[in-house]
Amino acid sequence: MNRRNFLGSLTPKNTGAEKFKSAREITSGLNPYTGPWTKNEVTHLIKRTMFGARKNDIDYFLTRTASQAVDELTNPSAPLPPPPLKNYDNSNTTPGDPDFAVGAGQTWINTFTQDAFVDHYRKVSFRSWWIGNLINQDRSIREKMSLFWHNHFATQSDEVESARYVYSHHRLLREQCLGNFKALVRAITIDPAMLVYLNGRLNTKAAPDENYSRELQELFTLGKENNPNYTEEDVKTAARVLTGWRVNEETNSSYFDAARHDTSDKVFSSFYNGARITGRTGATAGELELDDLINMIFSKSAEVSRFLVKKLYRWFIYYEIDSTTEANIIEPLALMLRNNNWNVQPVINRLLKSEHFFDVLNQGCQIKSPLDLTIGYCREYDLVFPTASDLVTQYHQWNNIRWWGEEMQQALADPPDVSGWKAYYQAPGYYEIWVNSDTYPKRNKFTDVMIMAGYEKNGKTVILDPVAFAKKFSNPADPDILITDILSIIYRVTVSANTLNTIKKDLLLSGQDQNYYWTNTWNAYIANPADKSAYNAVFTRLQNLLKYLMNLAEYQLA
Repeated sequence: MNRRNFLGSLTPKNTGAEKFKSAREITSGLNPYTGPWTKNEVTHLIKRTMFGARKNDIDYFLTRTASQAVDELTNPSAPLPPPPLKNYDNSNTTPGDPDFAVGAGQTWINTFTQDAFVDHYRKVSFRSWWIGNLINQDRSIREKMSLFWHNHFATQSDEVESARYVYSHHRLLREQCLGNFKALVRAITIDPAMLVYLNGRLNTKAAPDENYSRELQELFTLGKENNPNYTEEDVKTAARVLTGWRVNEETNSSYFDAARHDTSDKVFSSFYNGARITGRTGATAGELELDDLINMIFSKSAEVSRFLVKKLYRWFIYYEIDSTTEANIIEPLALMLRNNNWNVQPVINRLLKSEHFFDVLNQGCQIKSPLDLTIGYCREYDLVFPTASDLVTQYHQWNNIRWWGEEMQQALADPPDVSGWKAYYQAPGYYEIWVNSDTYPKRNKFTDVMIMAGYEKNGKTVILDPVAFAKKFSNPADPDILITDILSIIYRVTVSANTLNTIKKDLLLSGQDQNYYWTNTWNAYIANPADKSAYNAVFTRLQNLLKYLMNLAEYQLA
């Protein structure tokens, strides 16, 4: 699907849709944004930095300035979420396995297991728990950034043998999501989950494994675009530097085995200026040579900084990067990253405060990822999930949301490969990859199911309550104000007045022309909320209204 055609089909021609054809003629830069600070700008900021824009979050940030809002979003103050819990029973657990003694509702992250069934259940627990964190996230960029790093340092939980490795890996991403990029690269290199996933634990002096050393340079730090670039021989040489690292599943940690390490000198190509990493021996050899390798890669500071900033740009703003954007945004932010000793937070803060971020042509131009769609739905409509007192049902309901994302081709904790999700790197489609003949009907089916029937488990149903949602707004008795308020949250593109009137007449006024056909119906319900007939009259119309709005293409944009 061509994005220009997609956007053109969404917006009436007389509302400026033609501007999208030249969307990359944007000349705005990194000067601080000084324009209007209205519900529109707040919603744009929240949808890009969190999952969905809840009304109470919009109201909250409207009381701040744009600069204050970004500062708060990029400086998380809430503690990290507590770890995942045991939501499975012992019916398939070997009695002698240590997990057998972990009680229901207790965390499993500190207990070793040798039971493959248990490890499978733990991975399901972890995925469900992560969805719960997304739905219940604090007012910060932490969860969006954690997912960014999960995509950047992509691992697949199904391919990592231990759920404890999986959890520790993702805790690392959360802890350092706004920290130092160079330090994070180093930590990831000897992280147990990554050592398993990209065969680092199998990398020995007798049989060097190039898997991680290749991705370290190609996907994690330098990219493929540099000319000249690192060579195939550099990949092999870096693999020799990284020999000897192993994992200990019982202690959920990595360690260095000097007997498996290549102690010879390692000489790199002219791309690295012929750098030589001196071979070491003994217990500290692995740490010392790893530091040398990371320092050598980051000595290509312009290349590394540009590569990361471009990925951040595509994550938060848009996928096309033309020469103007390169000069106005990428280069100064890359320099800022270098000057801040690879600390990411100042760079993101500057980008989100910029006139470029709030440029009208950078609003409503992303196609929602499946997680933005599903999690945003849960948050914007304030879906009520079971509480921790019913842990099994709570985790099951969270996992149902994760399943829908997987159906739409974004399986949380299991990206398709080490490159991450194609929507963030695969030219020329990028975000358009999310929408195809298979996934688009599933997107509509998800929104339909969650408003018409919901999802029931153990007698508890998670479902959108359209009446409770309408009550959040200032004047739900006025159909014009109500529809406008609803669209200000769930849409990021303008809908024409004619379209709004048609929607109002067909769905709220039951085919009539006068607003009082809705106003009287709403007021009758408010006057007597126990009257089932009055309640059903507003419920049905609101249900049909929201269902219709979410089936339109506009709902797919963020």
